[in-house]
Amino acid sequence: MTENIGTKTVKRSNRFVRWLAQIGDSFVSFFKKIGNFFVGLWQTVRYGNWKTRLSLLIMGFGCFAYGQPLRGALYLLLEIGFVLFMVFTGSYYLSKFGTLGTNLSEPVIDPITGLPTNERTPGDDSLAILLFGGATIMIILVFVFMYVKQLKNAYENQTRSEFNMPIANTKKDLRNMLDKNFHATLLALPTAGIVVGTVIPLVFMILIAFTNYDNEHLTPNNLFTWVGLDNFKHLFDMQGDNALGSTFFKLLGWTLLWAVLSTVTTYIGGMVLAILINKKGVRFKKIYRGFFVITIAVPQFVSLLVVSKFFSTENGLVNQLLTSWGWIDNNIRWLEETNLARFMVVLINMWIGIPYSMLITSGILMNIPEELYESARIDGAGPVKTFFKITLPYMLFVTGPYLLTQFIGNINNFNVIFLLTGGGPTSSDLVAPAGKTDLLITWLYNITVGGSYGDYKTGSVIGILVFIVCAVFSLAVYRNTSAVKNEEDFQ
Repeated sequence: MTENIGTKTVKRSNRFVRWLAQIGDSFVSFFKKIGNFFVGLWQTVRYGNWKTRLSLLIMGFGCFAYGQPLRGALYLLLEIGFVLFMVFTGSYYLSKFGTLGTNLSEPVIDPITGLPTNERTPGDDSLAILLFGGATIMIILVFVFMYVKQLKNAYENQTRSEFNMPIANTKKDLRNMLDKNFHATLLALPTAGIVVGTVIPLVFMILIAFTNYDNEHLTPNNLFTWVGLDNFKHLFDMQGDNALGSTFFKLLGWTLLWAVLSTVTTYIGGMVLAILINKKGVRFKKIYRGFFVITIAVPQFVSLLVVSKFFSTENGLVNQLLTSWGWIDNNIRWLEETNLARFMVVLINMWIGIPYSMLITSGILMNIPEELYESARIDGAGPVKTFFKITLPYMLFVTGPYLLTQFIGNINNFNVIFLLTGGGPTSSDLVAPAGKTDLLITWLYNITVGGSYGDYKTGSVIGILVFIVCAVFSLAVYRNTSAVKNEEDFQ
């Protein structure tokens, strides 16, 4: 027994070491690519002819010179657009980016009455400088990438010309856009939308974490500035029971516990329900499935608001019924007592989440080979052993990525907590506005746009840490799931 435990420990240690080695290899590969990038750029400049070197000043010249007018025109337009952007917009925000503004807007004083008017003097806008300054840096990086790409394109054209190799002309470029590179043509617009709608706001949120932006530094009345890692230090401050760090780690623990409980209960519940409905001899299977699908069809926020009214302490239907039946004398605080409230949110989440798992697992159960069950019955295996030896391993193999997605989704499950308990009940050992059922995501909402707190800098730090937790867990677990490691074994 001791040897088995020791062997398992060694195997886990080896897996951890291999995982660290993979991370190290990834970093080495990343820096090698950067090195190769600069080496290739230097070779292009050193060995290029006058046509290639003229591309250092006029983007696309190497394409024009070798019969690629479409590419040349696009590169030239990109250069012209970039120069105009930097002259009229980008340079201003980039020059202010280091300080986030120093010129504060002031109310204009009426010379007659001596009182401030509704008009204000022109001043800096820290929020706009942060947003457009960060966007300008991203635009510069993209331009540098395209600049180097056109240099390499010019050098490739030069090499092909010297060795009498064919050079892709405009007709071939257009044909490739609709054939070989058709995927890039279709994905160009969606990718641009993701960059504008997701990447830039994400970068903006990360940058806020390094400023003192809060309700006391709102523009245009006030400016905010860079504070480095002060916000991270403040969040991890553990001095005193009411320290922000103590609240963060308590909510982090509950968030992870909630994610585990809500994922496991809905998954197992949906699987058991699917097995019961799919069992031979059960009649009206479609009707049963239809009842549970109705739960999905009703908007989640409607269901949760109705249920929260059912379990209200004062006028809730459940307390009224229990009181009228003589079962209780005092109203039960279903959603206002810490342990009971946590139990209730997990229970109510099962009612909402089980139908999804039931539908997913139903389709998988129908595809498990019947011969496996027949062989198990011949060998004398009962229903319990059959479930743990055949059904559950098969289900986990197929639904491993789905389980991971559900777990990450439950870490950020805003609706259930916010609509049922609002994060409450409050407690003296948590920094306001945190509550005992708050997840990190609902706490983030409460300290930013909820109430009058407006602590955007701390909310940004919490958002970054939630992302890190989700990303690390996702990568570590996903790479070790059977669905990824042994995909070829699936039959």
